Amino acid sequence: MKVLVINAGSSSLKYQLLNMTDESVLAKGLCERIGIDGKLVHETEKGKHIADHAMPDHAAAMAIVIETLLDANHGVLESKDEINAIGHRVVHGGETFTASALITDEIEAAIEACSDLAPLHNPPNLTGIRACKQHMPTVPQVAVFDTAFHQTMPAKAYLYAIDSALYDKYKIRKYGFHGTSHKYVSQQAAALLNKPLESLKIITCHLGNGASVCAVDGGKSVDTSMGLTPLEGLAMGTRSGDLDPAVIPFLMEKEGLTAQQVLDMLNKKSGMLGLSGVSSDFRDLDSAAKEGNPLAADALDVFAYRVAGYVGRYAAGMNGVDAVVFTAGIGENDTGIREKVCAYLEWLGADIDFALNSKRGQALDISKPAAKTRVLVIPTNEELMIARDTKMILG
Repeated sequence: MKVLVINAGSSSLKYQLLNMTDESVLAKGLCERIGIDGKLVHETEKGKHIADHAMPDHAAAMAIVIETLLDANHGVLESKDEINAIGHRVVHGGETFTASALITDEIEAAIEACSDLAPLHNPPNLTGIRACKQHMPTVPQVAVFDTAFHQTMPAKAYLYAIDSALYDKYKIRKYGFHGTSHKYVSQQAAALLNKPLESLKIITCHLGNGASVCAVDGGKSVDTSMGLTPLEGLAMGTRSGDLDPAVIPFLMEKEGLTAQQVLDMLNKKSGMLGLSGVSSDFRDLDSAAKEGNPLAADALDVFAYRVAGYVGRYAAGMNGVDAVVFTAGIGENDTGIREKVCAYLEWLGADIDFALNSKRGQALDISKPAAKTRVLVIPTNEELMIARDTKMILG
């Protein structure tokens, strides 16, 4: 079975083609600058292929993806009929979706109905679904939701302390994101520890430009740091994370800004970028801190402190923790951030081996043998998780 995984953004379309017989990646790539001019980056065992193409919309980009997959020089397919299914990343499923779903007209309408909760994400996700339907109308498509894994959270974790009528009317609550990643790495953690997932209390730290922490008890999400939107929680690359809500009207009054302008600031000009004035890229921050930039050093400290704070909160919420997992770009590769976070976790029984912590991008336990709480580094693979769910849904 060959599954094409699609992650459509507002001006981009990421894809991977997987052979689910052995879960190997046959091809992967990115269409970017859709609606502007268009660029394709395509990779297979044959090498990397980069080309400029006119991509006025996602349908045009999808046509180029199919054409490239079939290309004699760069492709891996003889016919597009070899694609048995398409799995789509969909960011927000609201309370409607507690699991992945085969896409029908009704499911498509339900995804569109959730767009109020994720106006920057769900519409592009739908565009990707419709582009695939246009070019491969008979191929089954599956929606895999970022929020679905977190639908096992209890009310005490997802309810906001506001008038309950507002929850009833608008479904204002915590939903959480990065669910596909948290689910995947928690399963991999159990395999690495050689213990049943159902017996473990795991805290997964998905640390990238967008970042979140999740409490996974017995394989189920019981709390997570992102909320109604991905703005809540950790300080991130450009997002503020947790903030006193009164800051928003304060800035509106003092700076003469609209609510939307403040939200844009909190989403795109805050976090590590806002704190440091240097960059949202942790490599740049690390270099600047080593050169003596105090704002960059402060930004790194804020990030690590908040990650550790959520780990402690979730360890208390689960009444214990067996393992803390670092994943995603920063979690997998930034040894300094892992060291900073773990320095706060000695009370939990975390004790890392600094030689093991110096390794990057591979699945391993970086704890000392006697450590009570294991600290793991596990590369995430959201595309594989989407492909697995797609295969499962289609039987």
